[in-house]
Amino acid sequence: MHDHGHHHSHDHAGHGPHHNQWTAAAHATLHCSIGCIIGETVGLMLGTTLHFSQVESMAVSTVLAYCAGFTLAATPLMRRTGLSLGAALGAIWIGEGISIGVMEIVMNAIDYQMGGMRTGSIFNMRFWAALAVATAVAFVIAWPVNAWLIAKKIKEHH
Repeated sequence: MHDHGHHHSHDHAGHGPHHNQWTAAAHATLHCSIGCIIGETVGLMLGTTLHFSQVESMAVSTVLAYCAGFTLAATPLMRRTGLSLGAALGAIWIGEGISIGVMEIVMNAIDYQMGGMRTGSIFNMRFWAALAVATAVAFVIAWPVNAWLIAKKIKEHH
């Protein structure tokens, strides 16, 4: 029962000329948001645990989100095209930079509003509730941004 239809990936629909940019954008947003969420979560956990100010927590989270987001976007590009890390980052930095920036602004703003950073403990449920809401809203906002970036060919779809 372990096979969930993985052998269908060869006829993966949607890479033809009628590729749906919204589907591509959802994938791109998910890709970017995974990196953002990892960085954001680690940053907020560090900030909350080490009792940083909210501004320090946001700064650390944003830096980590960019690092993780860029790494997750650059890795498949390097694997697929044989580009060096520098070249891969050069190819993605505008598109990823915009979408990560959008997600970070939204996530930090919501977390700030909901007081996730002010809980003082990562064992406080409100820390995770704020992060969950922030993530969901950021995804919804970053999705059309990514669709626009893909339509304008600023961002590659994977």
